[in-house]
Amino acid sequence: MKKRYVTFSKNIFIPVTNVCRNACDYCVYRARSTEDAYTVRIDQFLELLNTKLEATEALFTAGEKPELVDPNGFRNATGCSTLVEYTKELCQLALKHGLLPHSNLGVLSMEELKELRDVNASMGLMLETTAELEAHKNSPGKAPKERLKMIAAAGRLKIPFTTGLLIGIGETQEDRIRSLKAIQSLHEDYGHIQEVIIQPFTPKPFTVMEKREPPRFDEFKEVVRIARAILASEITIQVPPNLTSPVMELIELGASDLGGISEQTIDYINPESPWPGEEELRKIVAPFVLRERLPIYPGFIKKGWYSEEVRHVIERYAGEDGLRKQ
Repeated sequence: MKKRYVTFSKNIFIPVTNVCRNACDYCVYRARSTEDAYTVRIDQFLELLNTKLEATEALFTAGEKPELVDPNGFRNATGCSTLVEYTKELCQLALKHGLLPHSNLGVLSMEELKELRDVNASMGLMLETTAELEAHKNSPGKAPKERLKMIAAAGRLKIPFTTGLLIGIGETQEDRIRSLKAIQSLHEDYGHIQEVIIQPFTPKPFTVMEKREPPRFDEFKEVVRIARAILASEITIQVPPNLTSPVMELIELGASDLGGISEQTIDYINPESPWPGEEELRKIVAPFVLRERLPIYPGFIKKGWYSEEVRHVIERYAGEDGLRKQ
């Protein structure tokens, strides 16, 4: 049965660092020189935490394995030897300030996932595609086998997990179907996929793919329709409202989540596309009801897939239905 409500979350978006070992043909997030590189300092992060307003989620994103790109620079900036070590510190601070961490740091090993599991309400990694693409030729972390391996490891660790597809980066419709079936297969094995994001490629200036056309909306709609047919009913399909319009057509096809929006921070991955506000979202999804959720979905709260470290924050915000208390 189709849900009569659509969910979203309120977050603060923390780009831990833009130093990345990958060089995807469509990315503007990655630092292209030492002058462009940054790492969020503790004092900057605390300043964000002190102005979190109504946010419940701390969304941590980062370039992949910056310690391999510039080990001395990363240690000097953070006092830590690895991104995982530093992000764990930030997650602990977020929890102390009443925010539930969700970390998306690129490909991580089983040991790194274990290190972060207890200080995160959920974690994520976009699969993007199972196809080997030209757009990823300079991106060792985008090897499909490595990404599928990590998603499986998260399942073995019972980490509530977000993944997704990036549409329009050179993959075929058959590739999209294979990618969705791979995600579904992993969920059948471990039951840990809480949402799948279907996100359109948007061309960015000063990238290799700046002149590539984004996917047509009808093409994008078809992927959402296919995703709803392939994925288990308990897996939510998310579409980003700052990148897709009209959203209601996607909801009618089975999408039921709009991801996170922030009152303080931009979408650092798509800086040209501002998030709509909560009231605008309510108008967009009417007559569906807009409900706020946490970064961990109700089903996983019910199953107790979270640590003692995050329990008190979940209990502060979650209502009896697992969504945010109204």
